[in-house]
Amino acid sequence: MAKILVVDDELSMRQFLEILLKKEGHEVTCAVEGQEGLSRFQANSYDLLISDIKMPKMDGLELLRKVKEHQPDAVMIMITAYASPEDAIAAMKAGAYDYLTKPFKLREIKAVIRHALAKVATRESQEAPAGIFYDLVGHSPGMLKIYDLIKQVGGTKTNVLISGESGTGKELVARAIHQLSPRASQPFVTINCSAIPDSLMESELFGHAKGAFTGAVAHKKGLFEIAHGGTVFLDEIGDLSSFIQVKLLRVIQEREFIPVGDTKTVSVDVRLVSATNKDLEQEIIQGRFREDLYFRLNVVPLHLPPLRERREDIPLLAQYFLEKYSQELEKDVRSISSYALNTLMEYNFPGNIRELENIIERSVAMENSNIILPESLVLSEFKKEGKKKELPSIQITPAGLDLEKELGELEKDLILQALHLSNGVIKKAAELLNLSFRAMRWKIQKYNLRGFLGQTKE
Repeated sequence: MAKILVVDDELSMRQFLEILLKKEGHEVTCAVEGQEGLSRFQANSYDLLISDIKMPKMDGLELLRKVKEHQPDAVMIMITAYASPEDAIAAMKAGAYDYLTKPFKLREIKAVIRHALAKVATRESQEAPAGIFYDLVGHSPGMLKIYDLIKQVGGTKTNVLISGESGTGKELVARAIHQLSPRASQPFVTINCSAIPDSLMESELFGHAKGAFTGAVAHKKGLFEIAHGGTVFLDEIGDLSSFIQVKLLRVIQEREFIPVGDTKTVSVDVRLVSATNKDLEQEIIQGRFREDLYFRLNVVPLHLPPLRERREDIPLLAQYFLEKYSQELEKDVRSISSYALNTLMEYNFPGNIRELENIIERSVAMENSNIILPESLVLSEFKKEGKKKELPSIQITPAGLDLEKELGELEKDLILQALHLSNGVIKKAAELLNLSFRAMRWKIQKYNLRGFLGQTKE
């Protein structure tokens, strides 16, 4: 149970929030205006403050500043009937945790309050944020299972094959396995099998003797020899040529190889962790990958799910990248607004975590305030020429459906299509849908569509 102070000059909003919060099990105190709210805050201890921005006498922004003077780490959510980016930026600069625009949906305000109280709980317990395992970030059930599997195989010598789409973090998993192994103090050598030409691959992997070929002016150690005692990470293993597959199989079986142009055998002790975004079983059927090599590499299989299948990890990942790039780029960008986060949660992320990282880095670099708003996000899926979302086929099941939600999604899809057809010109898009300009602009604001399409035009 948390102690929450609500400050709003509108009686109906105070009553609504009081009923909602008490149903959630919280202790609620209400104040009619800013000065009363400040007095109550200074006289008592509250876990969370929720305040309207537009109020007579002392408005919410002034209240926020005075609260922060009294208690710098106070957590405060601002609400407003006006969807003004300027108000949101001013609130976040003054130290607000987040802001909400009236009228808001129950699930939206519940989610924002839940996240705010989670921040309070984390601060009070002085514990590191949950969901970070070495450099892997995520607390979804699928990721927790992966963490457990990494712990199980880390201390063994077993070869591991990591599968998953590009951008899911396969190398980070390989590094975590290495760091949990007895080999952690020894080299971790990464070999990108798709980046090295076939003509150079054998020499890169196993080295060469002086004079082995034109340009071989000295003896060179291969990456396997350099990794002796440690771990070799073979990224994109499915791109190896048949010739190198045979060589690699021998190294795995015999733990030795002969450098190119040499006659002496080199013995090595390495652990192999491999990764692929291909279906290697299908590659075997097509005759492009050796079955015996596959079974040598795939002793322990580990599959990383795409980001669209672990959406509950998006807020944690986004915040992780926000803090990372705010520090690296020396920018004072502290948070992501709930509306921008909703935009990310609805996006499909064809580029997975790597794409999310790029989106956040770009947003931090371009942002002039200390909050990322929907307008700051550039999502490629909605930028592609002629890209349209297919209209959903809505079916009523025995369990029923949320009609308002389904109609809202349908309306949002149609508005997006109209904006695409009009190249972002709102007036033209409104005409395509037989809407007034004012109604169209209100709906764009309602569904936060400026963040999807970049800069729309009046």
